[in-house]
Order: sequence, then C-alpha cells, then structure tokens
Amino acid sequence: MTLARKLYLGCIADDYTGASDLANTLTRCGLRTVQTIGVPADDLALPEVDAVVVSLKSRSIEAGLAVSRSRSAEKWLRGHGAQHVLFKICSTFDSTDAGNIGPVMDALRADSGDAIVLVTPAFPETGRTVYMGNLFVGSVPLNESPLKDHPLNPMHDSNLVRVLARQSRTKIGLIGLADIARGPDAVRARLADLSGKGFGAAIVDAAFDRDLETIGAVALDHRLSVGASGIGLGLARALVTSGKIESSASQAAADGAAGGLAACLAGSCSQATLQQIAAAEAVMPVLHLDPDQIIAGKEEARRALAWASGRLGQGPVLIASSSTPEQVAALQLRHGRDAVGHAIEQAMADIAEGLVESGVRRLVVAGGETSGAVVDRLGIPGFLVGAEIAAGVPVLRAVGAAKGEMLLALKSGNFGGPEFFSDALKLMR
Repeated sequence: MTLARKLYLGCIADDYTGASDLANTLTRCGLRTVQTIGVPADDLALPEVDAVVVSLKSRSIEAGLAVSRSRSAEKWLRGHGAQHVLFKICSTFDSTDAGNIGPVMDALRADSGDAIVLVTPAFPETGRTVYMGNLFVGSVPLNESPLKDHPLNPMHDSNLVRVLARQSRTKIGLIGLADIARGPDAVRARLADLSGKGFGAAIVDAAFDRDLETIGAVALDHRLSVGASGIGLGLARALVTSGKIESSASQAAADGAAGGLAACLAGSCSQATLQQIAAAEAVMPVLHLDPDQIIAGKEEARRALAWASGRLGQGPVLIASSSTPEQVAALQLRHGRDAVGHAIEQAMADIAEGLVESGVRRLVVAGGETSGAVVDRLGIPGFLVGAEIAAGVPVLRAVGAAKGEMLLALKSGNFGGPEFFSDALKLMR
C-alpha cells in the first residue's frame, strides 16, 4: 500500500470497536484517518491520510500472540513513515494480571527505543477520568462500576499503577493532576525524574480535555504512547496546533449512501447494550438467541436467519445474544469461559454472513468481540470514517470489501445512549 501523504500518526488498536472509536476521534480533530483490519495488504488502495489505525483483535488472546501481532503492526506503521505510534487500549483498561496491556507495552517500548512511555485511558468526554492513578467510570471507581462483572476481563482494582505493575516488567510511576495542571514543561520534568529513577512507564492523570492536550504535546516528544481515544485527541490537537498537519474536516468519501437492507447484531452484555436492546424492541423486531442452544450446536444461527428472512423487507431487525452478568456467569460455569465466548462469537459471525448474503448492506454491531468476529468473517480489509453516531462510534464505509458497498457501525458495549440502534440507522442511508 502506498500512502500519498506523510503518515504522522500510526495507531495499533487492541480491538475493532476501540479502533473505530479512535478513528472517529482523530477524524473529528481534523486528521484524515483510515481504519484497517489487521496489517494492511500492499495492494489495498486507500486515500491520502494523516493517520492509520490498525485494528487487531488482541485484547483477550494469549499475551505472546498479542505481542507478536502488535509488533508486526508497529513495524508496518514505522515502515510507512509513522513518527509516533499510539498503542490504543480500552478506556476501562480491560486486561488481566497476565496482560495484555503490559506485555505489549513492554515490547513496543523496547522496539521504539523510548526510555519511558506515557499511559492513560482517560477520555473525559465518555466519562473516563484518572485521578491519583485511579480510573473512574463516571462518578465511581472502576472496581465499583459494571466493569467488575466483565465476562472476559473483570476489573477489580481501580489503581492503574498497581494494575499495570502486575503485568509489566518495568517500574510504573505516576504523573499527578498537579503536574498536568502546570503544563507540558512540568510533565516533561516529572517524566525525566521518573526515567532517571528507572521507571519505564507512567500512568498519567487527566480530568478534562485540556489535560489531554497537555499529555498529547508531551507524548509527541516520544515515539510511543499508550492509552484510549482521549490521548488520541491530545495527539491530534498537538499535531494540528504545531502546524505539522493542516486540519481537514472532509469525510465526504465516507458519507455517501449505500442503500440495501439493514440489520443490527448485539453480543455485548454491558448494561448500556442491554438497555439499548430493550429500547429497540419498541421500534423493530428483536430476536433473543438462546446461548445454551448456541453452545450445544443446535442450529441457532440458522433459526435466526430464517426468522430474519421474513422481516428484513419490512425494515431493520435486531438479533441479540446478549445476557445479564448473572446469566453469563452461569453459562461459563456450565461450559467454560473460552467455550462460551468462542461459540457465541462464531454464531454471530455466521448470522452476519447470512444477513449480508441476503442483501443487508447496513449493519450495526454492538460488542467488541462480536464486532471482531463479524468483520473477520466478512473479510473487510479497512474502513473510511464517516459521521459520528455517538461519542466514540462513527459510521464506517467498507474499503475493498468483496461484497461491495457496505456501511457498518461497530460499538463498544458501554458506548451510546438508549436509542443507539435507531440513531445509528438514521445516519446509515
């Protein structure tokens, strides 16, 4: 793949919905951005861009494999001129003590040559703030939020210095809000002090957008940073402010109509998605799948496609595998965590493939793991970023898809308001 513009920012996202969130943020800040699925093929034709977001499905896989895939993505980005690489993680720091944030960070830091790396999942616009190293989701600490019941990466500690220290081989420091408030030079001084004492990474506090701008300005002094879309916002604004990139709000190429039938898939078990499914039942047909039947291989996907076939001509439909945390826990107890996750993801991918073969060209998908399985099955190599549906969720136009023109929305489980599915479909013409 040949890029006509200088690539200032390369990004590696550990799941597909997080990649869409970041690509949306960069586009809103004026960067011409493309999201790819995996490391791009050399023959993938893309427009002129300032930033490329490489989407990986590496958040919950074995740590060694996550490291290998992330290093391959970084090598491609550096090879295409990326001066700074952001390892994009979830704004709720989804990970376990085995990884994968720490192991990937350690490997990318070694490859970059940086002595110390800035780390923050803060994104105040979506209610994620960090104070004294503790991550808050809205007004509550991470370990008191619904993320404590996450089916793959339950988060039971809000102190990110401790969380990252359990995963990383390096010492983890803290840059507090007081240093951030004093501006970039104070942050640089604090970083230098930590680095001199042998710290290889620092969790950074942030409560407001202006804090992200300070962090972004300092991060550009380095070759690597780690964080959620909030740090992407800071990096983008710093690039535009510095004059390195001329801001462009153009997203016309991504916003044309695609036509075709429309459908929604929900695999997330977050409270937000469960509320969105309930709201959708008032405006469109909704089918709730039986997870036990999916795991038992009882042709649940075929039943869903048969159900949809008689309804798609009348308007959008929603097919959901989502369950409450209690139901998920019971399923995992009966069948094993990995078996449950794999079976449901593959069933949703089967359904998505069948829907597209039936003429669906506008597809809304809720849930990071579900989105990854669906996009992989459809074989979509990349996306142009279009209009924002909700904070962190844009309309995506498929690039190089074998099925032709398609619009998708890939939503992280916790994102969007109660009417998200209806809101998405209104923008996906």
